[in-house]
Amino acid sequence: MWINDRELKFRMLVTMFLLAVVYLTFLTLLAALGVNFGFLILFALLFMFLQYYLSDRIVLLSTGARIVDEGEAPELYRIVRELSSRAGLPMPRVAIINTEMPNAFATGRNARSAVVAVTTGLMKTLSRDELEAVLGHELSHIKNHDMAVLTFTSVISTLAFFVMRWAMFMGMFGSRRDSGGSAVLLFVVSSLVWLISFLLIRALSRYREYAADTGGALLTSKPRSLISALMKISRKMDFVGKEEKARVEGLSAFFIIPAVSGKTVLSLFSTHPPVEKRIERLERLAEEMGW
Repeated sequence: MWINDRELKFRMLVTMFLLAVVYLTFLTLLAALGVNFGFLILFALLFMFLQYYLSDRIVLLSTGARIVDEGEAPELYRIVRELSSRAGLPMPRVAIINTEMPNAFATGRNARSAVVAVTTGLMKTLSRDELEAVLGHELSHIKNHDMAVLTFTSVISTLAFFVMRWAMFMGMFGSRRDSGGSAVLLFVVSSLVWLISFLLIRALSRYREYAADTGGALLTSKPRSLISALMKISRKMDFVGKEEKARVEGLSAFFIIPAVSGKTVLSLFSTHPPVEKRIERLERLAEEMGW
């Protein structure tokens, strides 16, 4: 069972429209300044393609996740297989991360290369229904093609970042005064584009978390199990050491609850909505559906 959340879709469409406006304006300004950005675009596309193509391997390696077979985790496999069948998805690979941090994530460039990973801490913390609800959330990310969407929307943002670095270098070491002035202008423009797109992509990521919550709740018909799972994970994450959080903080966007140590700006520009807001939306959904 799936639902058409018009409000959420509208927000995502507006965010993607604003990103398109920012990106087109940026490319127009680059052309007006006489920048030959063909090479930079190719470089940014290559960088994002490699990141996208290798994303599952990078994330698994970074988190220490280990692919397991059905014999090692029969109950986990049964839940993932049943939910995948309901969602009309091929069976993803299943991985386990040996850490007391209760969390889960999904990665992979498409449904056929997808991986769903859970921590040993999550399996100890949650009941079966709660674990099923969390896995439903992760499979919703796969069904909604979130990895592809966020990668696609990040291409020009990545380009702006490279232009910003290049302009800073030219401004510092350029030999001609006029080229130095152009480099400063280019640095300012690309910095603004990168910052605005960074904030918009973060907003888009938060909206897609809401969508995955909704999808997971409907896939399992257990929104209240997802609510209790989010509450348990959030509470237990408060007791996870800062060193453990810092180790995986760069991958927080993948987790169902972000692992933020409080030492970086990631706590200010979160990829996830507040847990309280997510619970409010799930409560409304449970009431609307009579669950």
